[in-house]
Amino acid sequence: MKKVLFIDRDGTIVKEAAPPDYILNTYDELEFYPEVFRYLGKIARKLDYELVMVTNQDGLGTDLLPNDIFWSIQNKIITSFENEGIVFSKVFIDDSFPHENKPTRKPGIAMVTEYINNPNYDLTHSFMIGDRLTDVEFAKNLGAKGIFIDNDEELGASEISSKREELNPFIALQTISWKEIYKFLKEK
Repeated sequence: MKKVLFIDRDGTIVKEAAPPDYILNTYDELEFYPEVFRYLGKIARKLDYELVMVTNQDGLGTDLLPNDIFWSIQNKIITSFENEGIVFSKVFIDDSFPHENKPTRKPGIAMVTEYINNPNYDLTHSFMIGDRLTDVEFAKNLGAKGIFIDNDEELGASEISSKREELNPFIALQTISWKEIYKFLKEK
């Protein structure tokens, strides 16, 4: 059975865009997370995980995030990783807003249904890597564990609450380092 690394995009493999909207909609804002190429590359080459990108992109297709701009930047991100030998087998993008409560929006798992109850995948030994507690909750909902990149004190502080206490058992690793993520997964 295959193990999967479900990986968030913004704040995880690329830096989070600037406030107030946190929407990556210019090339000037595109900055890759430190050491992500080196250590995600090692994960891709040396460890037995399928890589799957799972991202919420609030308002994709609206004036805030026009389709042509989004896809230009998204394709640049994917090509940059492919050029380093890092291939995502699937990319799942939810374009809804939080208030819509769609089951496809993380922490909902409806956009990855092909992995659920699929005898080819071992979700128990799979991980969701992300920078929000909703990513950890996504892992919980899948029956996986979360690797929490706690890289934004402001966002993290607003999420630390009873929700954090509830999700602590599902956080296998909390870090801000892709090197630590690689070492943790290698030891597994």
